[in-house]
Amino acid sequence: MHNYKPLLFELLWFKIKNGDIMQNYKLTLSYDGSRYKGWQKQGNTPDTIQAKLETILSRMLSQNVEIHGSGRTDAGVHARAQVCSFKAETDMDVNVMLTLLREHLPEDIGAEALEKVDMRFHARLSCREKSYVYRIWNSDVPNVFERKYMYRFPLTLDTLAMEMAAAKLLGKQDFTAFSTHRGNKSPVRELKEIKIERLGHELRLTFTGDGFLYNMVRILTGTLLDVGTHKLSQDDIPAVFASRSRQNAGFTAPAQGLILWDVKY
Repeated sequence: MHNYKPLLFELLWFKIKNGDIMQNYKLTLSYDGSRYKGWQKQGNTPDTIQAKLETILSRMLSQNVEIHGSGRTDAGVHARAQVCSFKAETDMDVNVMLTLLREHLPEDIGAEALEKVDMRFHARLSCREKSYVYRIWNSDVPNVFERKYMYRFPLTLDTLAMEMAAAKLLGKQDFTAFSTHRGNKSPVRELKEIKIERLGHELRLTFTGDGFLYNMVRILTGTLLDVGTHKLSQDDIPAVFASRSRQNAGFTAPAQGLILWDVKY
């Protein structure tokens, strides 16, 4: 019987000596999602953030690279700090890799930071908390230069009623009614904080939780706007939760106002 252990050891030592061994990387991105079909790659279009990144990294590193994001942003949604991870066999310096990535990415995707991390790190599975910001232009005055990054909603809003309703959305609950979630994932999430800020004509909603279902933040935003215009009441919120029916919650706010703001590990 042949003993392959010495040969395997020599091969491993050769790879370590030459730096050619599998590494795990954490990449932090910002992007303008206006012209993309969302984060997740799709078979019928190359216009997703994940597809762009995998194509560029695979060419740079001369190998197939699969990248995992902390979450799947919808078509048209932006990110201030999306975190993703990927593994690759390379001895390329991290700073060189980051520089090349910045040179090859389109202008609406920014590589903010790149670092080597423990092999067990996974951008989605290791995530403990996320924050999303939803920006609303609450005025009938045009906002030409930020129109792609805010939802124009000129109706008068009762922000006190919205804050009272927001308090009833917090906690660990079944958010089926506040999502278009389908599949085997649990609909239970813990929503830790909803902050409502008035910044001149802008109303800014910040949602922080341990995770979010598909369209959840946009539906929560629409629900709070319906409360703000008195289409719904804060007293309706418990019944919406109990119904587990999407039709009882508010409308789905448009994608362009939503930004993945922060991811914590």
